[in-house]
Amino acid sequence: MKMTHTRLLVFNYKACFTFYKDILGLPVLWGDEESHYADFDADGHRLALFEKGPMAEAIGAEAPEIRSEQQDDVCLIFSVEDVDIAYELFKQKGVVPINAPHDRKEWGIRCFHFRDPAGTLIEVNKEIGMES
Repeated sequence: MKMTHTRLLVFNYKACFTFYKDILGLPVLWGDEESHYADFDADGHRLALFEKGPMAEAIGAEAPEIRSEQQDDVCLIFSVEDVDIAYELFKQKGVVPINAPHDRKEWGIRCFHFRDPAGTLIEVNKEIGMES
């Protein structure tokens, strides 16, 4: 078995499409603002967006409801060369961070977090040396 995509099911497809295309700068492999489905190239991994309603219909489920953001089910992780520079660049693009860059020595990373327009948690990080 081979994993081919990570598909995010969203309520606000158009806003998410613009976010992943223009804010994160991911190349579009398929779809546009009106297609209700899109694939992006996340450095060799396909990240897909799909509206929640059509996905629910496809599997015979009830119309989805908006959930609480108190506990996340998914966190997208992006690695960068410099977390602090990435933080400033995303802020300039209008991203509202959840937290400022900080070291998580127990995880071996420096990171910060924010959300896409659908509320998906995103972490930007860089590995740091583990101290003993």
